[in-house]
Amino acid sequence: PRPYAEALFKASAAQPGAGLGSTVAWVDELAAIAADPQVRQLADNPKVTPEQLFDLIAGVVRAPLSDAARNFLRVLIDNGRLDALPEVAAQFRALVNRQSGSSDAVVHSAFPIDASALAELGVSLEKRFG
Repeated sequence: PRPYAEALFKASAAQPGAGLGSTVAWVDELAAIAADPQVRQLADNPKVTPEQLFDLIAGVVRAPLSDAARNFLRVLIDNGRLDALPEVAAQFRALVNRQSGSSDAVVHSAFPIDASALAELGVSLEKRFG
């Protein structure tokens, strides 16, 4: 999965205007779809063509896929690597974070956290970890 993440990172960084942030958004969405057990089952079904699988995934995304997203999805499907997409997305996000000097954080709480408390937590983490 790492070569896919690195290639996507280089291509996204070279795209004027599109930006890495928009790529993170569609990669994360495609990864969530690819991780779905029903999608995995379809991908493993020899009766389902790559084109059918592509059309299914492209049809359930929230917003129409950019040309870059469509091409990337086709490459993964054509190479039988759709199952690697969640890991590719994680590696891509790590590359983006490394470039921007930021990190992702996951907060586990026994009770719901409102937006202001979450913002305060973000400020505290930023002060502590830079």
